[in-house]
This record gives sequence, structure tokens and C-alpha cells, in this order.
Amino acid sequence: MVASLEALLSSVVDYAGLFPPAKLELQPAMANYAQYQTTPYAWMLGRFILPISRLREFEQHLPEKPTKWSLSIIMTGDVKEAIAQLQSLNKDKIAITSLEFPPIPPTEIETILSYLPDGIESFFEIPFNSDFKSYISVLQHTGAAAKIRTGGVTVDAFPSVTQLCQSIFTFAAAQVPFKATAGLHHPLPRKHRLTSEANSPISLMHGFLNVIVLAALVYQHKLTPETALELLQESSKENFKVRTDSISWKDYQLNISEIEETRQRFFRSFGSCSFQEPIDDLKELELLI
Repeated sequence: MVASLEALLSSVVDYAGLFPPAKLELQPAMANYAQYQTTPYAWMLGRFILPISRLREFEQHLPEKPTKWSLSIIMTGDVKEAIAQLQSLNKDKIAITSLEFPPIPPTEIETILSYLPDGIESFFEIPFNSDFKSYISVLQHTGAAAKIRTGGVTVDAFPSVTQLCQSIFTFAAAQVPFKATAGLHHPLPRKHRLTSEANSPISLMHGFLNVIVLAALVYQHKLTPETALELLQESSKENFKVRTDSISWKDYQLNISEIEETRQRFFRSFGSCSFQEPIDDLKELELLI
């Protein structure tokens, strides 16, 4: 494995098999996650994303075979009650590594931040609207992170290139880490069907390679907004160079230290209902073997 690519993509895919378009039942999704950990690409696998409403069901289906269950819990309902529920879990088998919150007003986020448990990352989904900066001001200097939706099963679920670009620059300027969710199944932007159904709409999907490299270059103060827009739309693998000690797009280069710092402090991961699709596409690009 090329060291720079491993730094860029280590634990990057949070597996969201329960969610559309895959929308698997719990047991098959759990079986997939356990199986992925046995593959040569397990180093890319991040958390298993689970709604808090299905936590007890999840515990009932835990297999006897030891599996490292790193969970990211989608929080709904009363947060204090949910946290109490999490604290009662069997910590020998389950590690709650992050909490994810649906869009809620900034004032509610402020209240929730005061009683979140230590040592667990928290991600608050930020909608693309005029109130974006209010969310940033609430999250700044708290250690909490943002979450942005980069796609879905409808065309209007995908943010524009400009919206996505501006949000990443805003996060970097405020030093607010972030993750992405939905729509990033493929490394480079390309048109795809949004579901497996024959009449599924087709839309241009953002590329996760573009988003992560862009995030790193922005975080390391190496890119202007105008050039960033070009990078987000880059569909040619020829303009990305992966070397042992660096990754570059055109003349813009990142060394391993810069990549590692970005992943630790800024771009955290992306949620995907497929773990296999990103791997297959990276193989097609000859970045994985």
C-alpha cells in the first residue's frame, strides 16, 4: 500500500448500510461490516453508523465471533436519555466513537454541547442555507464537528460545487472539523443513477477523492476558491499523482505530514451505504490493487 494514499483514506468510510439507497436490514448490514474487517481493505473502514432507536436491536444481534464494533450513533429524541442509554452498553464489545445529530437550530446545539460525554466525537449536520455562519459560530472552539450532506437519492439532495466549496473554506477558516455524508460513493465526479431502481434519476455525483484532497489543500492554505472549484470538478485521474510520500493535483502537492494533520484535525470521514463501490472504483483507477 502506498503510504500517502493510506494516510489520505485510513478509516475514511463510515459504513451506512442501513440507509438509502442500500437500506439493508440490520443483520445483513452487521454481517457486511464484520466481513469488511477481514478484507485487505479493512484499513479504509471507519465506523458502523447506527440510529439510537436500533441500539437494543443491535445488541441482540451481536455475534459471538469477536468483531471490533466502532459505532457512530445517529441521535434523535431526548439527548440526555440517549446518553444514559449509551453509558449502559457492554463496553467490552462496543465502542461508541462518535455521535451524529440531524439538523437542529444553533441554539439547541449550544445546549446539547454542555452535556455531551468526553472522549466521543460529535457531528452536527449543517444545512446549506443562509444560517450557515450561525452554525459555525456555535461550533467554533468547542471541539465539536460539522456534518454536511453531499448527496442523496434525489437530484436536489446534492449541493452545488459552489456550495460545497464555500462550506469547506468556511470550516477551514473557523477551524471546525467536518465529515460528509451521502452521495460520495465514487472517487471522481461522474453521472450515476441515484438508486438501483431502473427508473432512478441520474445526477452528477461529487468525487470523494476531490473532496478530501481539496479539504487538505484548503486546510494547508494552498488553494484559492477559484482553483478549488476547478479541483472539485476534476474528472481526470491523470491530474492526480499518488507517490509514496505525497499526493498532488496538478501543481498542488501535499506531503504525508500535511495529509495526516488534515485527517486528524479537519476532514474526518464520509458516510457511505456502500463500502465496496469506493474500493472497486479505486481499483479501476489503479490506485488500489
